[in-house]
Amino acid sequence: MLVVLLLVSGSACGTDFLRVETVNPPPTTTTSTSTTTTTRPKPTTTTTRASTSTTVTTKPKPKTAQPPPVPTTSPGFGPESAVPPAVPAPPTMAASPLTGLPMDIVRSKRPVLVVKIDNAPKARPQIGLNQADVVFEEGVEGGITRFAALFHSEESKPVGPVRSARSTDIKIVSALHHPLFAYSGANALFKQYVADAPLVDVGVDRYPDRYHRDNGRSSPYNLFSETEQLLDLAPDGSVPPPPLFAFRPPGTAPSGPGAHAVTHARVWWQASKLTEAIWDWDVTAKGWRRTQNGETHVDAAGRQVTPANVVVQFVSYHDTGLVDSSGTSVPEADVVGEGDAWVLTGGMLIPCHWSKPSNTEVTRYTDATGAEVHLARGKTWVELVPPNQGEAS
Repeated sequence: MLVVLLLVSGSACGTDFLRVETVNPPPTTTTSTSTTTTTRPKPTTTTTRASTSTTVTTKPKPKTAQPPPVPTTSPGFGPESAVPPAVPAPPTMAASPLTGLPMDIVRSKRPVLVVKIDNAPKARPQIGLNQADVVFEEGVEGGITRFAALFHSEESKPVGPVRSARSTDIKIVSALHHPLFAYSGANALFKQYVADAPLVDVGVDRYPDRYHRDNGRSSPYNLFSETEQLLDLAPDGSVPPPPLFAFRPPGTAPSGPGAHAVTHARVWWQASKLTEAIWDWDVTAKGWRRTQNGETHVDAAGRQVTPANVVVQFVSYHDTGLVDSSGTSVPEADVVGEGDAWVLTGGMLIPCHWSKPSNTEVTRYTDATGAEVHLARGKTWVELVPPNQGEAS
């Protein structure tokens, strides 16, 4: 039998103390395999400081069984997977087929625009050369050159001066997947070439409302347009141009059999007049700065022409049997076939071989092993130079 005595006593501070005594606690029995021993514990006394207002006696609550653990569910399964995972945003950029650089993905799906731009002294400074992805420089009458500028990743507003077409242009642009071709006109034979070629004619004769004259310049060096206005004329089903070059990964040095460092290259077209282009490597700009006939070649905004790559493609020219208004013979570059070339890229010159089997096939540039030469990602100029009219150091 268990008897509990509760004794209360006072103190000088008015605080009550409780003394609890347990009398005759129940015995504890210990059993072993041989002996059973019964031990009666001694009485114990516990002193507890009680609250001045209330004394509460609480019986310990019996332990309750814990609920079994809830099984976890792997992500993507079970009720919690009802919320769909976040869908990544669609890409907004794509690699340009002409430069290898990122460009707007919507623009990347449109066709390329080719604009014939004059390079006579009175046509300078031009507008749009620094916005073009690729520029072909071809010899025309009397040692003068003219540009076929390809616009795909950037716009130019305005662009020009726009000049007339030549038969060389047909062989250049026919491989570009039906490009838009902007020009100021041509003789009857060349107009027929344009009509028969796989391109979209957006010249001034067909769309005069897309062109305007700059009264601050003399005619015929004052005809301009805008690339956006011309690209708006692209028919449904138009496709982007094919890649024209192979590009090396960023940070990769140019290489190939015979590759060597150069900082200076000179090419020229010589007839009754001389057009001389000099290219100097700028390691800071990572491009080739152009000088023409002793003057820095800048656009109308004062920016020097400085592409990442210059391809010097040695081609022969033949007389078309036609003459211009001044009676000068009109030449045509033989860009279908094969020959020697230099690729100027990353401060190096890589000797290579060019080949183009037909008008509608892209020109390939291969090294001595037959491997494609890799250019730096960026803008490229292609110089269609007569044989033996180039030097580099």
